[in-house]
Amino acid sequence: MSTKSTRGRRGPGQGRGGRAAAGRRSGPPRSRGAGRTGSVRREGEAKPRRDKGLGGEQIEGRQAVRELLLAQRRKVHEIWISGELRNTDAVDDIEAIAQANRVPVAYVARKTLESTARTDAPQGVLAMAAPLPEADFAKALRRRGKAASFLVAVDGVTDPGNLGAIVRSCDGAGVDAVVVPRHRAVHVTPTVAKASAGAIEHVPIAVVSGLPSALQRIRDAGIWVVGLDDAADRSLFELDDLATEGICMVLGAEGAGLSRLVRERCDLIVSIPMLGRLSSLNVSAAAALATYEISRHRQH
Repeated sequence: MSTKSTRGRRGPGQGRGGRAAAGRRSGPPRSRGAGRTGSVRREGEAKPRRDKGLGGEQIEGRQAVRELLLAQRRKVHEIWISGELRNTDAVDDIEAIAQANRVPVAYVARKTLESTARTDAPQGVLAMAAPLPEADFAKALRRRGKAASFLVAVDGVTDPGNLGAIVRSCDGAGVDAVVVPRHRAVHVTPTVAKASAGAIEHVPIAVVSGLPSALQRIRDAGIWVVGLDDAADRSLFELDDLATEGICMVLGAEGAGLSRLVRERCDLIVSIPMLGRLSSLNVSAAAALATYEISRHRQH
């Protein structure tokens, strides 16, 4: 079923509910002195207000640190490696890449590294780097050569593990950029970086002051805005030719789903068919399925 005949902009009435298929369930120390580790904020604690920037100064986990070094998008100040991993196969490639890029490597006691880490399993590797640069939102709207734009916007996703997994799926599916609101949403924390397996280094992430107004700009640029909602009548698998045009898939927050103003900015609301007893997928699982469904059409 082709969707080209539905090009006219639609209002918010295409989905019945406010729940989203995308998830109804659901400064690093510069000194190595032990006295500094007590001041490191854990991810579950209250954090200082951040008006600008994506974050990402502390990266944990072997794959995330490896991609940080390979991407060479930002300056890496120092890498800590647990002393027990020194000269082992587990980190020899990280050591080699760091040496080639002249990044200092410090071997520290495992207890010191884990007390500084903000994730549960840093895998004996931690890096301190410059903040992750924000992508230019206006640039993300421009067509790249002959390829139509492929964007993903997240509406108030606050779980860092979910955002990291979403970015990882976006990297695999060929998404051009991810759009996140500046407020009431998680940005790049150590958990996001680790859950993304380093994909944050490769997928541009644009931060916007308000998602509804950003979606209007996306529409004005001639890009379809498609919301994902488990109560919508139309199936994700009915996008057909629409998926090959400029498209922005909007994913709702955990529990709350798409907000009212965001729904009103969508041209189309679609759902993921659920054939079992549960009525929705976790937001990161929904993101993986939706982005790859769009990618499948675009590859053909």
